Amino acid sequence: MSIHAQLLAMLLFSLMPIAHAEELGVVGPTYDIAEADLLEVIQSRLGRMEKSGELARKQGEYRDRVVGAIEKPKPVPGLKATAAKRTYFIDPTLTLDRDIRGADGALLFARGLKVNPLDHVSLREKLVFFDGRDRRQVSFARQLLRNQDRAVKPILVAGEPLNLMRDWKCQVFYDQGGTLVRRLGIHQVPAVVTQDGKRLRVDEVLP
Repeated sequence: MSIHAQLLAMLLFSLMPIAHAEELGVVGPTYDIAEADLLEVIQSRLGRMEKSGELARKQGEYRDRVVGAIEKPKPVPGLKATAAKRTYFIDPTLTLDRDIRGADGALLFARGLKVNPLDHVSLREKLVFFDGRDRRQVSFARQLLRNQDRAVKPILVAGEPLNLMRDWKCQVFYDQGGTLVRRLGIHQVPAVVTQDGKRLRVDEVLP
């Protein structure tokens, strides 16, 4: 999409009225609405914004918001630094809610079947969840990366992933919205997730 199309989309969104789910009834005579061509209205508005410098300002604000969200995503809510170590296990078995078919249409797994993904794939890496704002947790995750023979996947729950990637010269992931920590039942960080047979082991550890 071109920058002009993006700006048009942004402008359309900003001009959308707020809808209220309420029936107000008829309060007076009604008339047909004579609408100007929408594209002409938008182009005219963009032209005025460009001349006044407002368009460049809004474009800069939008860019800054996007870059800010990438550089420093919202922290995952509800997590705290580990106060007491905890270890627990998770059975990842799930019950299929639909049929799973191959590319040729052949039935691979039927709806209602219980499947443990660890019967088919292995978790080859250690997953370490940590808060990038806490120096102790950052140091702990860094030590895991350096000292473990087994591959380690660092996953932030808060902090600035791009800065760590620049510093560590490796990929750093971010649990956007806390999807993984919720599924894994993690309440404290740092936390390390590994495979233990057909289960997942979660260790909430002291850094």
